[in-house]
Amino acid sequence: MLDPIVNFFTRVFQWIGRGIGLVIGVILWPFLWAGRWYTQRGWILKSILGLAVAVLVCLYAYFFWTTQRWTNFNPDYVVAYDLEKRAASAGEALEPAAAGAGATNSAARTCARSAIADVTADLIDYNVNQNAWVSSMILSKVGLFGMPWRHTPFFDNKAAFQLGINQALRRTTTELVDTLGRVRGTSQIDQSLQEARTSLAWDETAWYVGFRGPTRPTPSVYREAIRHLRDFNGRLETCNATFDARADNLITFLDRIAGDIGSTSDMLRIRSEQFNSGWFDTRADDRFWFAYGQLYAYYGIIHATNADFQEVIASRGLGPLWTRTEDQLRAALNIAPFIISNGEEAGWIMPTHLATMGFYLLRVRSNLVEVRSVLDR
Repeated sequence: MLDPIVNFFTRVFQWIGRGIGLVIGVILWPFLWAGRWYTQRGWILKSILGLAVAVLVCLYAYFFWTTQRWTNFNPDYVVAYDLEKRAASAGEALEPAAAGAGATNSAARTCARSAIADVTADLIDYNVNQNAWVSSMILSKVGLFGMPWRHTPFFDNKAAFQLGINQALRRTTTELVDTLGRVRGTSQIDQSLQEARTSLAWDETAWYVGFRGPTRPTPSVYREAIRHLRDFNGRLETCNATFDARADNLITFLDRIAGDIGSTSDMLRIRSEQFNSGWFDTRADDRFWFAYGQLYAYYGIIHATNADFQEVIASRGLGPLWTRTEDQLRAALNIAPFIISNGEEAGWIMPTHLATMGFYLLRVRSNLVEVRSVLDR
């Protein structure tokens, strides 16, 4: 009596086995055909094609290594600046050092550097010198058989993280040009800051060749921004540049940062509400790491802003509130799951990392708005 049941399950498993074999055959057929075609060619063509395949394999190996290795990643990177020991706001004249025999007072005159400009330059250096800039790599542009990597679960996390950092840096250089590096926004624009902003506005995915012909790759242009920012700080240190550390400039800067963070929070909200498919959402990871990179950069920039505007912050009694804002930025950087899940908020199997990151973004934004309201009284 059991024979019909056994035969039924036997046929079922045979069908499953044939189906799996058919799928594997379809996948392997192009490779088998290419292998047979290759063995029938002459040695010259074999050598050329073999070399091309070897180059492609090496490129993919380098691409894999680059996207998986995050050099000098350190959420506590602000500690190395030791800005708590700063005794003056950016651009403020410092006490002259004891002059030696025959030295003049003008030779010893120095002003405080801008920590914002220093951190911005260092973050660009982190993106394009300490790490390879992923978005402009040829294999990043090619994608997975023509499909952009951001539409797959692979190789896009580091690129999204770098783009998040770059978003914060673009906002910062814009504010340095428009408000912080000028006297009441009416004086002449600092040319070094303007050049830095222009460099960071370069296409994030540019390679050596584009649709319009030869072009400059993104990393080489961004490296120029480092030089221009350090040139500005060098002139500021010799009191030959301007940093206008006034309360209204700080208000404007915080408004821009809060708006930038709010925009990213809304991006996470839309993705979380409309595509909550848990671990199977292939776009959740690049959204998450973009927001993470943005907060990673703003953590250093907000910390530097505390040093550059220390007199304003101290006079308004903003020390505890500012410290709380930095602490919340640092707390957000503790969220670094191995796999990003975009589950439902009420779900109990798949977590919702996008909603969690969005919560931290809104906490930081709320604190920035509160700081701004205190400054505006």
